[in-house]
Amino acid sequence: MAPVRPAPAPAPIRRTPLPRRPAHPDDLYRLAVPFDPRLSPDGRTVAFTVKRSSVGRDGYRYAIWLAPTDGVAEARRLTIGARTDRHPRFSPDGRTLAFISDRRVLIEEEPDRPKEAKDRQDCDQVHLLPLDGGEACRLTDLPRGVTEFAWSPDGSQLAVLTSSLGATPEVDERRRGRPAKPKPGETPLSDYRYIDRLGYQYNGAGFIDDRESHLWLVDAVTGTARALVSGPSAEAGPAWSPDGTRIAFAANRRTDPDLHWRSGIYVVDVATGEVTTIAGGADATFTSPAWTRDGSAILALGERFPRSGYRTGIWRFAADGSEAGAGGGTDLLAGSELKPDAGMNSDVTIGDEPAIVASADGRHVLFTAPIDGSMELWRVAIAGGGRPERLTEDRHYLAGWDSRPAAKGKGDVVAAIRSAGAAFPEVVVLDVPAKGTAAPPRIVTHLNDGLADELALVEPVDRRWESDGHEIQGWLLPGGPGARPLVLEIHGGPHTLYGWSPMLEWQVLAGAGISVLAPNPRGSEGYGEAFNRANLGDWGDGPMADVVAGVDQAITDGLADPDRLGVTGGSYGGYLTNWIIGKSDRFKAAVTCRSVVDMRMLFLTGDISGGEWAKMEFGRHPWDDPDYFDAISPLSLAANVHTPLLIQHSERDLRTTVGQAEALFTVLRSLKRPVRFMRVPDESHELTRGGAPFRRAENLVQVRDWFGHFLVKGRRRLPPAPRNRAGR
Repeated sequence: MAPVRPAPAPAPIRRTPLPRRPAHPDDLYRLAVPFDPRLSPDGRTVAFTVKRSSVGRDGYRYAIWLAPTDGVAEARRLTIGARTDRHPRFSPDGRTLAFISDRRVLIEEEPDRPKEAKDRQDCDQVHLLPLDGGEACRLTDLPRGVTEFAWSPDGSQLAVLTSSLGATPEVDERRRGRPAKPKPGETPLSDYRYIDRLGYQYNGAGFIDDRESHLWLVDAVTGTARALVSGPSAEAGPAWSPDGTRIAFAANRRTDPDLHWRSGIYVVDVATGEVTTIAGGADATFTSPAWTRDGSAILALGERFPRSGYRTGIWRFAADGSEAGAGGGTDLLAGSELKPDAGMNSDVTIGDEPAIVASADGRHVLFTAPIDGSMELWRVAIAGGGRPERLTEDRHYLAGWDSRPAAKGKGDVVAAIRSAGAAFPEVVVLDVPAKGTAAPPRIVTHLNDGLADELALVEPVDRRWESDGHEIQGWLLPGGPGARPLVLEIHGGPHTLYGWSPMLEWQVLAGAGISVLAPNPRGSEGYGEAFNRANLGDWGDGPMADVVAGVDQAITDGLADPDRLGVTGGSYGGYLTNWIIGKSDRFKAAVTCRSVVDMRMLFLTGDISGGEWAKMEFGRHPWDDPDYFDAISPLSLAANVHTPLLIQHSERDLRTTVGQAEALFTVLRSLKRPVRFMRVPDESHELTRGGAPFRRAENLVQVRDWFGHFLVKGRRRLPPAPRNRAGR
């Protein structure tokens, strides 16, 4: 019998790579955005949250994922994320993952409680998931839910933050003095709100005057909860001491905390509830406490007021409170121009809260800070007196991150969210030796590979120029070869920065043939304290000179068409946009987003009303010198505006309230200038970063089409209003 020959192997299928295409607004729906990475105790696994657009594109879904830090196996989704699963934290033994979820209204039968999340305040609770198998179970049942938590070192308790006043709904209601709900036919309860202090509202959250979070302890087995600290103002950032006997936290304990933006560091004894001041004084502005490995000191981010608005150090304070007085503590970044809490702009990557972590050897503290627009990992000696050591060097944005001692050998394992100008966010892992720089990052997720492979993302080009003695850095995204239509993009803040981070809006514009120039004018973070303060008392002419100089350079270099220029910006960037078109007609179109036109209104309404910011920036309050604030308001220049202007503003914006847009629109329409008001319902100041997906995508469409109409097509009259719109 003849031997059986194996069948020939099938011919390989040759796939011709599809041509890459420009980015489109609806690519937003396909983005998977990881954030808040947390390492397991042995450093072998990283947990993180992934944010995706919902199927209906009217909201987001948040699920917990896991990935091995060696990058050998694929990341996997751990929770279903039916709505919001977030804040993953491993137990100290690594066997359990705790997280916050609002799933109870979806999976639990509670006939005595409302079925809709909008009718409840107890949705967000801590859940425990055994990692060796089994379902996640709800641990807490606090009447006002949980906003944050931290495991005790022995895993027996959790420190949680909650605005609950009692452990049960009955106790909570009684302590709030709320009357019983009326029966059918009885007079409704009063819905008036009586306010005695500023700071009663916050952008994106609404009224917060009855939602201050305080520090509680929760038994990790039974879920039994008890209040530990209930101060006159909220507590934040709980951090356990290495021996588990104390918890550090930040709080503003000044008299009239709504008038003075301060924050001290405190420690509470878990057994007795006794609170000790660690970093205090009338000028203390310290946050994000973290313990040294030996528990002898507490590290914190901050500075003394008023310098705290423009410089941030990493401070070391004795854990016994002996350095709590004025002038106490040691700034480990003294003499350094790094700013570890600088705010990088991105409409894709989520900016997690700044963090500091003691290194495995206990000799250094790890942190991130920008340099030349790149957010890098650094360390500095805890003993003080040393220079910061740069551990990574790239053109990227390292956002949220976490660190653990390496499983083998000396050094640290760091998990971070990495993105870049032409790269969507993914989780990476870095091995940081005790001496020397970090090894190249290992990419351990591929959440956005499919989308990235389709797109011809435009790589930003680093640009530098001089303006009034300042070196200004900016990024050019060319919309094609030669002198293109160009849009000047201006960031908000004003004390934030642009950098090597992804901006979908820029990619959409560049994909439509419109170049983008995004500068960091004076007042931006990341270039030292003097540069950060260089716009004090001058939000208009000085920064305008900086950004316009970059446009002039692009024209001189043959990269921009001087007859096809546009300008746009959001928040402070909207202020400067309004200022520029009130001073010059050289821009053929403008889009001003969530902008400021009335400086008195800015400091007297919304969530930054009152306080000390106006005096820090301009040396006075609006009620001290109203004429001055009128003079620095773009509204004073509105009669000069002839540039076709699209005004974008959200109705629930509590940072720069919608009255700003109404005022500008009223003036320009009354003068019969080319203007359109794009009024967005149900969104806050965060429309372009965190608004409903379909509204974010529509905003991208309108920005692209507005500039396309005037700069690419060369039209002079307003375009027709979109057919798909409200208010018909």
